[in-house]
Amino acid sequence: MLGPVLQKLNRVKVCLASGSPRRRELLTGLGIQFDVVPSEFDEKSLKKPSFPHPSKFVEESSRCKATEVLGRVGKNYGVIIAADTVLSFQDEILEKPIDADDAVRMLKHLSGQSHFVYTGVTVISLLEDGSSPTVITFHECTQVYFADLPDDVVTEYVATKEPLDKAGSYGIQGRGGALVTKIVGDYFNVVGLPIHAVSCRLVDLLKHASAE
Repeated sequence: MLGPVLQKLNRVKVCLASGSPRRRELLTGLGIQFDVVPSEFDEKSLKKPSFPHPSKFVEESSRCKATEVLGRVGKNYGVIIAADTVLSFQDEILEKPIDADDAVRMLKHLSGQSHFVYTGVTVISLLEDGSSPTVITFHECTQVYFADLPDDVVTEYVATKEPLDKAGSYGIQGRGGALVTKIVGDYFNVVGLPIHAVSCRLVDLLKHASAE
């Protein structure tokens, strides 16, 4: 997907506004060379109940993360990428658990049910000299189905500590993948970055910049 523009992309300097090791691995796998500048935006400043849908929350969160980093790095980079991922179950947004007990609670709720994972992404382009930054914000949604989880399975999984830094208290790319019976949508979106959709936006930005 990125093949025709990858050389140019790696010349303009890309910034990943996230400290997530999973997002870092996904971008690296695409062949993109980038620096990591984690956003200092406080997500808690966004009031979830004020958003009509989880997709709007993650879009705004990603936009705030990207613009916060833009304000610090200025025009040192040609492209800034930020993302935020949440899990939605029965109209409740589930983020990272506050502790092991919270992780157990979340997993018991998800047992035998389906839920939705939303990732909001913002890409800021500063490729056009003298122009205002181009800001593209979008989201992807994936539906995830869980098996019926016995209490001992939940307890043992939480004891691994894998769920403690994951939205919804599980990591589909790790041991938590064994809890999932099927998904509908982009697997990488559940991991934390919808790489096909991101690649498409990057291709469009680079082609547009080339046409200027």
